[in-house]
Amino acid sequence: MANQHAAPVFLNLLRIRFPVGAVTSIAHRISGVLMFLGLPLLIYLLDLSLQGPAGFERAVEYLQCTSLRVASTVIAWSLFHHLFSGIRFLLIDTGSGVNLQQARRSAWLVNIVGVAMALIYLWWVL
Repeated sequence: MANQHAAPVFLNLLRIRFPVGAVTSIAHRISGVLMFLGLPLLIYLLDLSLQGPAGFERAVEYLQCTSLRVASTVIAWSLFHHLFSGIRFLLIDTGSGVNLQQARRSAWLVNIVGVAMALIYLWWVL
């Protein structure tokens, strides 16, 4: 019985309650990946819009599509969240907002402002 192994444990990540700072940190990484993945679309639309009036009209026509509106809103959220979260992390690196209460408050602020800015962008696009 010396070779007895413990059975693998199913780890359900959806049941784990992460602190708000961890959620902000994970979302910062996800937003960075989304920005990287959205870059080709943004470059294509910019190139298309700079080809002349006809290209600009085609780019605007593409952005009228619901799926591209959703994609652009997700990219906008990733830009806003990554920006504000990056500023938060830089401030923490300098020693500002290091205590637990301030760190939690700033994490909540980053999460709320990122979503609010994405909703403002969505309202502006519609």
